[in-house]
Amino acid sequence: MSSSSSDLTNVSETQPSRSNNFSQFNKWLLSAVGFSILTVTAINLLVDPYGIYKTPDILGINHEKPKQQLNDRLYKAIDIIHYQPIKIFLGSSRTKQGLDPRHPALSNSQPAYNLALDGANPYEILRYLQHTLKNQPELKEVVIGIDFFMFNELLGNQPGFDENRLEKTHLIPSDIMNSLFSVDTLDVSRETILANLEGENKTNSENSMGFVPHTQYQDGKTKGRFTNAINVYYKFHHQYKFSDKYFTDFQKIVNLCRENNIKLTVFISPSHAIQWESIRATGEFKTWENWKRKLVQVTPVWDFSGYNSITTEKLQDVMENYADSSHYTKPVGDLILNRILDYQPDKVPGDFGVLLTPENIESHLDKIRTDREVWVKNHQDELELVQRLEKEFVENQKKNKKNK
Repeated sequence: MSSSSSDLTNVSETQPSRSNNFSQFNKWLLSAVGFSILTVTAINLLVDPYGIYKTPDILGINHEKPKQQLNDRLYKAIDIIHYQPIKIFLGSSRTKQGLDPRHPALSNSQPAYNLALDGANPYEILRYLQHTLKNQPELKEVVIGIDFFMFNELLGNQPGFDENRLEKTHLIPSDIMNSLFSVDTLDVSRETILANLEGENKTNSENSMGFVPHTQYQDGKTKGRFTNAINVYYKFHHQYKFSDKYFTDFQKIVNLCRENNIKLTVFISPSHAIQWESIRATGEFKTWENWKRKLVQVTPVWDFSGYNSITTEKLQDVMENYADSSHYTKPVGDLILNRILDYQPDKVPGDFGVLLTPENIESHLDKIRTDREVWVKNHQDELELVQRLEKEFVENQKKNKKNK
């Protein structure tokens, strides 16, 4: 009996001890987890790699945000909430890289903001316009740069597009969780810090307001970017299907502006002549012309495309007007704004920019065809480049099908 009693006493003495050990371990574990979460949150908030919390820029830490532009659908939605602009630019990366909201013609239209998005289709553009109106009911003016590829049925919403964050006046919980508490974002913050430590860390005198120009277009690598851009076009748009739905979305944009007394200006981007030859190489040149015919039935459109003194710049390693076959430079963007805003029109080439209406569309298309014939005679090497790349693309497609 005494031995049994002693055993019970020992068990009762060891149980609290084990319980205390478990309790201390849990407290330590919770403290460690809590500290880790706070550390991750603090770093992500301080660095603010996507620029959505407006954390002050610290030279050498977070002044440059190299990953921000890969998340334009996130940070631009938040910028609209923050800045509430009265004038916006909409469109694809051509507009994003080309139109400066600080152009002198817009000095009386501030704040202005470049809301263009990489690879945008008309539905995404419509939703971001609606988002702007939710946050700025006094929106006065909209400028939209449109591209033929936007209306391709095969072009879906981009991965960064999220309906839930639009038409909100605040950050949504999922964006807060992903941007502050995420280990993935912590890795982006680390990359941001390293990029700032290794970079030149030059200060920006003004906020870019969504404008992201190509700053290294004169680096001697333009020919290579032209080739890559043509291949990218073939990859995503060699099979082109005109989308009636996207055209309806475009009509909704026009109607929304009219209903809200917003001045709307629509223009067709001035990609290089090689880009139009890429469209021809895929057999869609007539579709391109019919697209313009449909557009002018909805609203007047400024056309900067075709074969004019800007778009026919000779292809070489260093160019003034283009970073690649698709994207024009800021100086060209300034000329576009000069033309459509009637600012210093004497500085704009006479053949750059025609306001299309149902009355002049056919004569304009005739002129583009005539101008093309002149261009072909003088730029055989550029024409052959487009045709060679298209032939190689088709051959690679056939090989890939055989290997499957």
